[in-house]
Amino acid sequence: MSENMYDPNESNIYTETLNPWISIWTKPRATIRQILDSKSQAYINILAMAGGIATALDKASEKNYGDTNGVFSILIMAIFGGAIGGLITLYIGSALIYWTGKWIGGQGEYDEIKVAAAWANVPLIWGLLLWIPTIALYGSAYFSSDLADLGYSMGLSIFAIILSIIAVILGVWSFIIQLKCLGEAQRFSAWKALGNIILSVLVIIVPILLLVVLLSAF
Repeated sequence: MSENMYDPNESNIYTETLNPWISIWTKPRATIRQILDSKSQAYINILAMAGGIATALDKASEKNYGDTNGVFSILIMAIFGGAIGGLITLYIGSALIYWTGKWIGGQGEYDEIKVAAAWANVPLIWGLLLWIPTIALYGSAYFSSDLADLGYSMGLSIFAIILSIIAVILGVWSFIIQLKCLGEAQRFSAWKALGNIILSVLVIIVPILLLVVLLSAF
């Protein structure tokens, strides 16, 4: 079957009860279908906040917050800012995906899309465990622009590189899982789910760009 086609049987081949914290890594469609069929909205806010915190920590590292902030300040910003950002993404992002998804044949309800979006955070949440040894070993230095200039041993520098590679792999796989979860909620393929996400971003970006162009013309 073409990858562009949604196969409803793909999420129905597992008859056993799945543990979503584990099964979503390898059976995202079946896992989300099981949760959706249960009509449960449990944990979605907690999942969204935890996923937002994980994303905030990654952003803090990418933007070298450690160059100007201590580890305590970084953690406070990530915990509170990330949790709020996660909730905003869950509710507003899901609304945009629900709205734009209708344009391309999406059949998911708003609550179903929220559930799929929330549980797609599970890999990122597991990734939070990596931050425990990372912060214990490096503190704010891990968030700085160059670990090599901070006097660490070759072993610790290599370990930091390994952690960064794992974070990248985790991020890519998490995005793939997100597409499959959204595709299951919308009853279409993961590729179409990608289009759904792109559309939801464009409905925000395009009006802003048009406004900037109009304002610059005066």
